[in-house]
Amino acid sequence: MATTSTASADKSRVLVVDDEPQITRVLRTVLTSQGYQVRTAAEGESALSSFNDWRPELVITDLYMPHMDGVELCRRIRAVSNVPIIVLSVKGEERSKVEALDSGADDYVTKPFGTDELMARVRAALRRAGGEGDIGSFEAGDFRVDLEGRRVHVGGNEVRLTPKEFDLFVYMARHPNRVLTHRALLEAVWGEASQEQPEYLRVFMGQLRKKLEPDPSTPRYLVTEPWVGYRFNPNG
Repeated sequence: MATTSTASADKSRVLVVDDEPQITRVLRTVLTSQGYQVRTAAEGESALSSFNDWRPELVITDLYMPHMDGVELCRRIRAVSNVPIIVLSVKGEERSKVEALDSGADDYVTKPFGTDELMARVRAALRRAGGEGDIGSFEAGDFRVDLEGRRVHVGGNEVRLTPKEFDLFVYMARHPNRVLTHRALLEAVWGEASQEQPEYLRVFMGQLRKKLEPDPSTPRYLVTEPWVGYRFNPNG
């Protein structure tokens, strides 16, 4: 495993939670080789204790563990902190992934996963955690968003959006590369009463793709996460 990238390490603290020792060993090796500080826990209760004592800047947790599962761990952490959380799942756990995301997880990686993919998700989560002020405009990859003028530019060209299209796009642009559940998007843009009307999201996502995607039938920016929601890829 190459170690030359440690020169760019930022020493961020990462808490890894998984009851499979081989997984925690691999993650500790990969993360420390990139310069991150790592602690591990085998179940939710000890993870919470480490979280409270150590205050990590990122949590990576499995979904199924003894005593306290990953969904409950996400819920408990999110009640006291906005630290980014990445959950590890296996194929076929769509329902649990949705529960974890609804409980506060920011992203998920499906086992078996490649270390390059995981590290890309880790870097993205830590960048987002740096925060961004509520400014008049901001850049998101190929897009420039003017909040005051309620305008969106792609490659220097203005794209006219309706008020709800704009609100939906801004919410996604403020959470780049993050899985956003149907429920989270509906509540953020249309409020809690929209939970029984998911057609809102399908219709407006289709409209946004027609206006923002080079080929709406093969979206690059507004990508569907099957059974879960959508992900905004700012650079396509």
